[in-house]
Amino acid sequence: MSASCFSILSTDSNKPLTRLLKPLAGIALALATCVASAAGPTAMKIGTVVWIGYGPFYVAEALDFYKKYNLKVSLQVFSDPALIPSALASNAIDGAMLTYDQVVGQVARGQAQKVVMPIDYSNGGDAIVTNASIMTVADFKGKKIGFNPLSPSDVLLSYALKKSGLSNKDITAINMTPEAVPAAMASGQMPIGVTYEPALSQILNQGGGKKYKVIFSSKDAPGLIADVLVFNDKAIKAKPSEIAGIMKAYLDGMAYMAAKPEESAKIIGKFMGVSAKEVKQQLAGVHNLTLAEMPNTFIKSSATTSYFGSGAVIGQLLKDKGEIKAIPAIESTFDAQFVAALTKK
Repeated sequence: MSASCFSILSTDSNKPLTRLLKPLAGIALALATCVASAAGPTAMKIGTVVWIGYGPFYVAEALDFYKKYNLKVSLQVFSDPALIPSALASNAIDGAMLTYDQVVGQVARGQAQKVVMPIDYSNGGDAIVTNASIMTVADFKGKKIGFNPLSPSDVLLSYALKKSGLSNKDITAINMTPEAVPAAMASGQMPIGVTYEPALSQILNQGGGKKYKVIFSSKDAPGLIADVLVFNDKAIKAKPSEIAGIMKAYLDGMAYMAAKPEESAKIIGKFMGVSAKEVKQQLAGVHNLTLAEMPNTFIKSSATTSYFGSGAVIGQLLKDKGEIKAIPAIESTFDAQFVAALTKK
């Protein structure tokens, strides 16, 4: 026990007992705080994938920004984002970085998983890439398309098909992880692929940058592909201070990126397995929301930058595909209390 904690136990034996009773509650609270501090930082596991929009988290982990919030956070990297929600449901991880479409699907299936903080929305970092033979999305009919089912790629493709009067029944879906798409396209396995950075750049750089092109991207649907920090109801009730600490460390990571872009690019590049130069290029395809912007995502609006707007589109897409039976109430997909508390400060 620290000296400061020990000093709490010191009392003047000459003081009347009645004068000692009054501060007992305060002493008990202080002792509890000291005991918690002495126990060391709380360990938290957060599920993630390799994605440029999660850069502030990568910086926070590398520089241990969690330490000042008495946390020890470890990022658990999944190669397949579709596996993260079940890991969260089974408590294999404490929280997760998901896309909002995953949250809508999970809540519709009865899982009590909620967005506690918006992270970013893709601004070209997710895309449908084709070879020269494909001119429009309408040309997708009858073609093989590689993508990861139940993922942002699936939502982006479904949205693009719907806008062109097609559906997933009009294509031949080839199930693969986002990382597998570049090699599959290079081998001629299919003429169309859907993925995100850094795999997207890997495709576009093939053949001297002339072999493949983006035909539809998240730029065409701002906010539809939104990344979010998610916890289940039990964690939200049991560990509110820890969740707030993770969010604060993320914001510290964002601040560091703004103040030291060169150092940040190196840190993020090391985590992602790409160069600092590639990190800078990929950052152009994503928009990380500032704290001031975050509350807008929880406001009712038809815009896809609001969860109400994007949730309605996503929910209908998932229902049309038979992946969910009913679109959940949007209010049940998030808990805005943490963002509200941070913005008040």
